Amino acid sequence: GFGGALGYLTGAMDWGQTVLVYSLASEFQVIFFFAALVFLICLTIHLYSIPEVPLRYENKETKFLLEVPESYKYSSIEEEIKNGYLKSTCTEIKAAAKPGKCTVTSRMEDQRRVTLKSLLKTLLSMPSHYRYLCVSHLFGWMAFLANMLFFTDFMGQVVYKGSPYAPHNSTLYLTYKTGVEMGCWGLCINAISSSVYSYIQKILLPYIGLKGLYFVGYLLFGLGTGLIGLFPNVYSTLALCSLFGVMSSTLYTVPFHLIAEYHKEEESLKLQDEEQAGEHRRGKGIDCAALTCMVQLAQIILGVGLGLLVSVAGSAVTVISASTVALIGCCFVAFCVRYVE
Repeated sequence: GFGGALGYLTGAMDWGQTVLVYSLASEFQVIFFFAALVFLICLTIHLYSIPEVPLRYENKETKFLLEVPESYKYSSIEEEIKNGYLKSTCTEIKAAAKPGKCTVTSRMEDQRRVTLKSLLKTLLSMPSHYRYLCVSHLFGWMAFLANMLFFTDFMGQVVYKGSPYAPHNSTLYLTYKTGVEMGCWGLCINAISSSVYSYIQKILLPYIGLKGLYFVGYLLFGLGTGLIGLFPNVYSTLALCSLFGVMSSTLYTVPFHLIAEYHKEEESLKLQDEEQAGEHRRGKGIDCAALTCMVQLAQIILGVGLGLLVSVAGSAVTVISASTVALIGCCFVAFCVRYVE
């Protein structure tokens, strides 16, 4: 949220009146310069600030050999050899080392069993409530991305009534450019509200639950984008941009919280029935990956159809489409997604 706000802020500022424009060719090069600079700084901080601990398997045999329970004095080992103590100790070490080897071997065997075929099989045999959650997540991302991808163009053409196709020194083009900058301010508001709402969710969760959070996120976004499409005013549009952040925060948190609840429920059932636990083994990773893939699938669907729709009907169709898809997803969230009691 905060990083997104800073990113949108670079696009919202008018760099045409600064010294950097004279050093570089255009405003776009200034924006990309700052983007590259921030990326390199953050990458360097990330690489050097958090040391990574290497993964090591605990070898119990080595642990037992290195473990010294008592301190021995000079010539005390010879006395223990005579008494037969060292022999029994070595026998205990060998006996204790066997389970360690079995543990490491079984762990490696479990890793070998996880193949691409088994992952695809697990994905295709996904329970119905996981599939419904993925479909609702797809609706949410289609609505959100349909609005976000063309929002600055919508501000420039529909709200400010400018034209990107006019000559660059014309009033229409300059008006469009002002609208795009104002659209970046709206996206900045969206990012900030996403951060704030992520904390508000913790307060609302005990009162309205996951179903309430999921439903409210889709409903507010659908109503907000619908009002923007019906009443394209500058100030009302900027105010309603805060509802975009509600949707963004909902998409990043609630579905994954539901995945965790599903797995928690399954684990409790497995503890009651151990035989069933051996047959059905699902990991959180494959389900979270399937949920995340809905983002890419939404981009593919929008990339195929929305661009043609915008070229035919104009940018106003994006917010109307986003509102329609969000309200359909809202009904899907309310009636099809399963929630753990």
